[in-house]
Parts: sequence; structure tokens; C-alpha cells
Amino acid sequence: MLSYVIGLVAIVLFLGSPISQFFFPQHNHSERPEWTPRPALDETLLALEAPNDTRLDCPSDAYSTRILSREPLVLYVEGFLSADERQHLLNISEPLFEPSTITHRDKDTNRDVSIRDSVVAMVPRTPQVRCIEARARALQGWRKDVYIERLRTQRYGPGGHYAHHFDWGASVQGWGRVSSFMVWVDASDGLEGGGTEFPLLQPRGEAGPPWCGLVDCGSNGTLPRAESGEDQRPYGTVFRPRAGNAVYWENFRADGTGYDETWHAGLPVTKGVKVGLNIWSFGRIL
Repeated sequence: MLSYVIGLVAIVLFLGSPISQFFFPQHNHSERPEWTPRPALDETLLALEAPNDTRLDCPSDAYSTRILSREPLVLYVEGFLSADERQHLLNISEPLFEPSTITHRDKDTNRDVSIRDSVVAMVPRTPQVRCIEARARALQGWRKDVYIERLRTQRYGPGGHYAHHFDWGASVQGWGRVSSFMVWVDASDGLEGGGTEFPLLQPRGEAGPPWCGLVDCGSNGTLPRAESGEDQRPYGTVFRPRAGNAVYWENFRADGTGYDETWHAGLPVTKGVKVGLNIWSFGRIL
């Protein structure tokens, strides 16, 4: 009996010691991480719902997704836009298109066709557009403190392009542009060029059917590889414009640093017209 008492005392002493705290830390579940407060936002640039907005009657989602990369997360989304939605976006954008500009770190805005040559329209938030916004939020899991920015269409004619850039810029006080969609609204018959290139992004596994219908592949149905002896490294990924489809990617790691792999460009259109839709999400990173 005495041995049982001694053993019980030993267990109690162990559980109360600093060593036991190392192996069995006691979590205070009432504690919450101290998140940075939301910075002042220009709400005119965000797709925010107002109390008097009409209730949406959106069609059921009909898209399918494929994982191209897990780190960073990059999804290819087929059928993100319906034919009716694409035509609606073209109709409401046409009278609003104006020359695209670029914004520098000091917030100076100017037009530089050597970097970006297109026309852009911030589209009005019609019921159809609000349904597209809701679809973009739903795909991301309706994440807290993530806001869809006002949608913009971009039209590129022959020679139109956007040089390599990041969407994310930088994390400001734990907030930033957390994710991006590149959606193809229109790709005219006979369109040549105009792919969206990620030179540092390598697909998950080998590219082949069905990837080679969606990204540029070599003549043998796989990604082209650099001719450099034993050091044969895959090139990056170039998405082909496919009307109604989209690419979605995450811009930041969990520690708040941006992914280098999201460096991307709109390659020059050599023939025809391409219209894209930018859907950016601004929100909490940390």
C-alpha cells in the first residue's frame, strides 16, 4: 500500500514541475492572438454590400478546379464564368474603357506603354457582377477579414501586354492583397499570344493531358526543359487564354512574406483581342 502512495505522490510532483510543463503545456484557450487592427480603407475600391442591396439570386456554381501548385496555392478553374456573364461584362465595360496606368511606390500614377499597354474598365456592380464577386469569395472559403476589390476588365489588342510584376506589393501592417484571379472574359477567334506567364512557377508533377490544353507544353506533351546538360530545369508556366476559365493564386505565406513564384506577366498579343477580368482580394495576412 505504501508503494502505491509513494507512486501517487511522485506523479503529482511530476505534473506540477517545470519539466512536466515542457511535455504537457497548459493552453489557455481564452487567449486570442493579437491581430493588427484594420487599416483605413478606401471603401470606394471595395465590393462592399450595403444594407439596402437587393438579395442576390445567383446561379449555381458550375466550375471545376485543378491544383497546379500547393506552395504557393495555384488553382486552375474551368467554367468560372458562364457565356451570359462574359457577354454582360463585355457590354458594360465597352463604354468605360480607358488607357491603363501604372502606380509607383510613391503613389504617382502615369501611363507607360512599355510596361502596360491595354485599356481598363472598373465595372459597375450589377446583380450579375455581384454574383461573380460572391463566387470569388466562396471559392476562398468566405475568409474573415478578406474583401473583394471592385472588379476590373482589361482589353489587350495587338501588341498589348503587361510586363512582369507582383500583385501583392508588400504587407502593410499585416494587411495586403492576399489573392488574385486572372479570368479570361474573351479570347477572339484566331487569338495568338497573350498568355499569362509565371516564369518561376513550376507545376505539380509532369505536365501532360489535360494540362497541355491549358498551358504551353513542349512538342512531346511535357513542359519544355532548358538545354543545359545535366542541369535540365523546367521553364515556368504560361497559361493559355481560354474564355470563361480562370487562374487563382495566393500571394502571401503565413509569415506575411510574398511568394516570388507569383511574379507574372501578360505576354504580348500578336494577333486578335484578349479581354481579362482581374479579381483581387484585400485582407488580413497576419
